[in-house]
Amino acid sequence: MKLIITAAIIGLIPLLSYHNISFAAAEVKKVCVDKITNDGKKILDKDGKPVQECKEIKVHQKLEGTKVPEKK
Repeated sequence: MKLIITAAIIGLIPLLSYHNISFAAAEVKKVCVDKITNDGKKILDKDGKPVQECKEIKVHQKLEGTKVPEKK
């Protein structure tokens, strides 16, 4: 009986973090930046277009809060 209860508790632990506000607020955004050499010149491909390096980043929503009162 203790084994069943322990297994149920361990199985439910991942669900606690699933409903976290910061987990749900993250959006994935693709950001591309032109590649440059050490001289500061853009690297061009065969067609003359700049070569880009793209990454996917997570963007979180900023949550509004109340202002912290100043100390007197």
